[in-house]
Amino acid sequence: MFAKAFRVRSNTAIKGSDRRKLRADVTAAFATLGTDQVSELIPGKEELNVVKLYTHKGDTVTVYTSGGNPILFELEKNLYPTVYTLWSYPDLLPTFTTWPLVLEKLVGGADLMLPGLMVPPAGLPQVQKGDLCAIALVGNRAPIAIGVAVLSTAEMLAAGLKGRGFSVLHTYQDHLWRSGDKSSPPSIAPPVQDAADVSEEKVQGDMRGLALQGEEGHREGSLPEASEDGSIQDPSPDPMDGRSLQEQMDDLLQQCFLQALKCRVKKADLPLLTSTFLGSHMFSCCPEGRQLDIKKSSYKKLSKFLQHMQQEEIVQVKELNRGVESIVAVDWKHPRITSFVVPETSPTSQTVQAASREQPYHPPDIKALYCVPASMTLLFQESGHKKGSILEASEVRGSVINYAKKNDLVDANNKNLVKLDPILCDCILEKNEQQTVSKLPWDSLLSRCLEKLQPAYQVTFAGQQPVVKKGKICPIDISLAQRASNKKVTMVRNLEAYGLDPCSVANILQQRCQASTTVTPVPGSKDSLQVQIQGNQIHHLGQLLLEEYGLPRRHIQGLEKAPKPGKK
Repeated sequence: MFAKAFRVRSNTAIKGSDRRKLRADVTAAFATLGTDQVSELIPGKEELNVVKLYTHKGDTVTVYTSGGNPILFELEKNLYPTVYTLWSYPDLLPTFTTWPLVLEKLVGGADLMLPGLMVPPAGLPQVQKGDLCAIALVGNRAPIAIGVAVLSTAEMLAAGLKGRGFSVLHTYQDHLWRSGDKSSPPSIAPPVQDAADVSEEKVQGDMRGLALQGEEGHREGSLPEASEDGSIQDPSPDPMDGRSLQEQMDDLLQQCFLQALKCRVKKADLPLLTSTFLGSHMFSCCPEGRQLDIKKSSYKKLSKFLQHMQQEEIVQVKELNRGVESIVAVDWKHPRITSFVVPETSPTSQTVQAASREQPYHPPDIKALYCVPASMTLLFQESGHKKGSILEASEVRGSVINYAKKNDLVDANNKNLVKLDPILCDCILEKNEQQTVSKLPWDSLLSRCLEKLQPAYQVTFAGQQPVVKKGKICPIDISLAQRASNKKVTMVRNLEAYGLDPCSVANILQQRCQASTTVTPVPGSKDSLQVQIQGNQIHHLGQLLLEEYGLPRRHIQGLEKAPKPGKK
């Protein structure tokens, strides 16, 4: 985007109100930044300028500068950090690593192709299509570019790390960087688990396989739709286990490994990328309430663990492409696989059960009821009902018919019409109708009566007594919200009204969607919880609620927001 010179339209100092708004926008866009960090990035009194410019392609971009350096830029109402900001907050975005020789191509306007990625032993970061990502060089965690993921991590691996991976927006040494103090990236050591001895021969070999897209002029179109990434939470050791965390993690690692081979991986899946095996199979076999973290095990890296399993002749691992290992063979007759007993509470089980229930979930029986208000008491008192009486629709119909017949209100010439006496007029008609409407058809009379009654409902759960409540039952509400970098999250509310445990639903969706989930109180409510899932997961939610839980569609709102399937 900034590979060529841009034209500045205006450069003004930011106003106090705009400064506060920008601070709020940054907080909303980058949830990982704390309050102190946001105040440090957007200082309260130091000079902060707003620069409006046109790129060489004609795009209008707003750039925020502080201390002479661009710190943020805004495109199509989305905020993006510059490399200057990322050098201060290197963990702000998920970071992918490439080789130093690629930088020149990126600065020239090229997108980053998947063969240019260096795959760390722990696997690639888990992102979804449209996620904003940072790009760093081998040996230094300081980002040198930012871009938008063209594919999710799973799709990258499924494509064999071939094709375009990231649409690059801004790089070190481009014209936006040159508008600052032109400082070089700081030296930030990579995490211990990602540090590897990479020989020059290996780098040169990998570079021979790179396929980078040409100049920025080849890229057209808008940014992909953003969605949230699927992250893995911190590991949770078993507090009842007296062994060390490392010993527990070793056992958990082997359990997930054997269960993935026995229950999930098939011969047709081979060869299987080791990173795919970890992300799509081993993580899914992790027991509920535990989190698999290879760095906490004695092996530290997936490659070392798989080497150990290869020595036991359980699997055979080969480097089919330089720097990318794959499982090419599995001995399913190995004693360790055949003797492995799958835990009873396997997260891969297809039976959907609530966490606190021994029996499968059964949807409640929900029946619409009607409550007699004070204004309609005279109409129903002849049938023995009083103010506050709860009636079914059939009882309402019977009461109205009984009143009309007792008071001789059925039209003698047309029995489909009912004459309206003063009581019916007060109960059924609007004020502007009382002088003009004297008769109504039966169906219109009954429908108007139901509309005037106060709503109520009865909920009956299996094996429990019916519960009657006034008002309308709130449907399960599914909505989409935007978080950092225009990423989407799916929000689900009102699960408790249908006997569903939000925590249990969150655990199931975490496994189904391979995305992180959180359960938080609903704003403004003390007793209600909401489930948040990263990404647009409405399709998975619809399958869970409609097909497996058996809930009627009329009690679920928001299913129409599911992502549309791609055209074939």
